[in-house]
Amino acid sequence: MVETFILSICAFISNLLHAVWRTLVSDWPAGLERGLSFSELMDELSPRQLAVKQLKLQFLEALQADHAQEVLQILHTGKLDIDTVLEVDDPSMILASYKQGYWLPGYKLEKSWAMGLHVCVMYNALETALVLLENGAAVNRMPNGKTPLHVACEVANSDFVALLLAHGAKVNSLSLSGHTPLHYCVTAQAVDCAKQLILKGATVDVPSNSNEEDTPLHTVARFGVPELLGLYLAHGASVDVVNSAQETALMTAVFWSYDSKEQNYSQDHQLVCRLLLDHHADPNLQEEDHKTALHKASWNCDHILMQMLLEAGADARAMDINGCAPIQYVLKVTGVRPMAIPELCYQLLLNYNAARIYPPQFHKVLQTCHDYPRVVEIMINSYERLKPTNKWRAAIPDDCYKRHQDFYDSVFAVCTNTPRSLLHLTRCAIRAALGGFCQRGVAQLVLPSPMKRYLLLEPEGILY
Repeated sequence: MVETFILSICAFISNLLHAVWRTLVSDWPAGLERGLSFSELMDELSPRQLAVKQLKLQFLEALQADHAQEVLQILHTGKLDIDTVLEVDDPSMILASYKQGYWLPGYKLEKSWAMGLHVCVMYNALETALVLLENGAAVNRMPNGKTPLHVACEVANSDFVALLLAHGAKVNSLSLSGHTPLHYCVTAQAVDCAKQLILKGATVDVPSNSNEEDTPLHTVARFGVPELLGLYLAHGASVDVVNSAQETALMTAVFWSYDSKEQNYSQDHQLVCRLLLDHHADPNLQEEDHKTALHKASWNCDHILMQMLLEAGADARAMDINGCAPIQYVLKVTGVRPMAIPELCYQLLLNYNAARIYPPQFHKVLQTCHDYPRVVEIMINSYERLKPTNKWRAAIPDDCYKRHQDFYDSVFAVCTNTPRSLLHLTRCAIRAALGGFCQRGVAQLVLPSPMKRYLLLEPEGILY
């Protein structure tokens, strides 16, 4: 029964589309009967249709070239509406906005529909845009999902933003995808655009009308634009506002700080995080999977952000929905973050009282970090004593053992049933007494710098 219903619906849609198509090409009955292609049908357009087509092309070219007088002459002929919809090359989809889940035919990824104002904004034809507006061009229509104001913000053209706002552009209008013009301010060059929008009443905390429900603060956190973030915070944006996944702007900035394609870390995103924390963003809020910002920084192996978060009070023992703490996240990605300095990540977490790996499972550390002896040294030194299992040696490939033989020989010499050196046991006792204040507490002790580094698990290249 369901299949019959679906077939009926499909047949209805097919008949409807066929009827629309025949209506659109009603001037070409002979061509249709002969089975001509679309391009061949275009060749058989009536003289009137050809004239309109040529006039549209002339109009588009005049708009793109900012020939205001030519545009005015075309409009004065009365043969073309000022708000006529044109088809424009738009491979970057500057003019287009679609709802999530829409199926897009291939040609829509290269072309967009636009009115004259949209084209002016796209090609920075300010003089021509003024002519259109003075002659009554509609300022808030969106033939392909965006108003001219959305487009002006995306291309960061503050002159156009001012012009459009002065002629009645709606400052909080939603694109087809559910985003306001402020959501399209995503570069440092768009700061002036955002300022004008805010002065005209743009809401800095408005969530997008989409599945994500991101606010402009989330958007600039994702793109890493500290200038815009500072502007929004100065105008009352809530620092801990969450989207539909319960993610804060801090979590968003931390996650997007690492570019997995380019394998590098973004200083702009790190600055965004610094600004959010300075405005008292809570580093321990959890999103829908119970991950905190520290989980995300650990996943990226970003020791700079990890230190920033830990100094701001992030909980190094926080568990996600699967019971994983940040240190487990670092373990998962140690081997696939070539630009990271993993030993600093482990050192930071352990100095802020992160839970250590369960000793019988320590072979998993060797499986993941066998090529990072400094990591293994830090991890082993965080225990008073660690007894190896028969899985330890099997977890270290032979070629890796040979590369770091002196170090691994020291590991198996020290990790036995006998206690370690008195110096090491003293270190463990001091660290246990300081607990979560180890990093800050050691810095305040009246001790030589080498001793402080020893207490903070600074690796030396060998165990004793």
